[in-house]
Amino acid sequence: MKSFTLKTLCLIAIFCGSINTAFSQEYPNRPIRVIVPFAPGGVVDVTTRLLTQKMTERLGWNFIVENKPGGNGFIAVTAAATSPPDGYTLLMAHTGEFAVNPAIFPNIPYSLEKDFSPITMVSDTPMLLVANSKAPYNTYKEMVAEAKKNPGALAFSSPGNGSINHLAGEWIALESGIKILHVPYKGGAPAVAAVASGDVPLGVVAIPAVAPHILSGRVKVITLTTNTKTDYNKSWATTKEDGIGMVNASNWVGLFAPKAVPDPIIQKLYKEVLATIEQPEVKKNFADKGADVGGMTPQRFNSRIREDLDRYKEIVKKADLRIQ
Repeated sequence: MKSFTLKTLCLIAIFCGSINTAFSQEYPNRPIRVIVPFAPGGVVDVTTRLLTQKMTERLGWNFIVENKPGGNGFIAVTAAATSPPDGYTLLMAHTGEFAVNPAIFPNIPYSLEKDFSPITMVSDTPMLLVANSKAPYNTYKEMVAEAKKNPGALAFSSPGNGSINHLAGEWIALESGIKILHVPYKGGAPAVAAVASGDVPLGVVAIPAVAPHILSGRVKVITLTTNTKTDYNKSWATTKEDGIGMVNASNWVGLFAPKAVPDPIIQKLYKEVLATIEQPEVKKNFADKGADVGGMTPQRFNSRIREDLDRYKEIVKKADLRIQ
């Protein structure tokens, strides 16, 4: 009886493995829906449309990009989490949904561990600490000296309370031993405009949003928010070069699937996304926007998210942030 049972279990395992292999080989045989937690035109939406367009060109796969903005990303992420785990509904999200929201909000309606399988990071973009061009400081060290001379007098803008930009600014302040006031705006464009007009002396902003203001001479770069250089402009100082190398905040965009999607499909998606973003024209497209392409394995991407979450939880605690 024992040998029969063992033989039966082995046959079942082989049979199930064959089904999974066959399923992944014929996948996809219909359009794949990719849910985006933001309105069209933002970094996550642009990344999604570039990736899906290039995958369609390479593979002939069909995609439907569905924008579900609002609710701090809760609406879109929950919709993806509760979708059938067949690989035909995916989620493109960024740092905010999985590394920032759980650090800030006590109760969120989804869990990375329980609800999702990370596929890969698609892009990774540093942010910039910038200043109005007329500010009496040009470097990070000069800015810190000014902040220490007039505690609480300096302020920085961000796209909103609880944004990755907000936490990056608080992280810089903590590591620098300074106090700077956070001024939230409703989006990246108004946050940048406030610095360019001089309404706020500093801002933590995305490269694409601030690039025109840097070119016009109304805004200057103080430091990157990461400890590695960006190909967009090699002259910009990193946090490591400025002596605050512990600060390493970037805005990544990644692809996720509902938790129970079969692993062969996860691996197939990872393989094809990686092949797509490694194309020279795709790399250049991301680089022109200040981003590096990703390509982490699902396991490494999962670890990266958890590392970011642990860091941001610590920042929220140390800065005593209370997000309404």
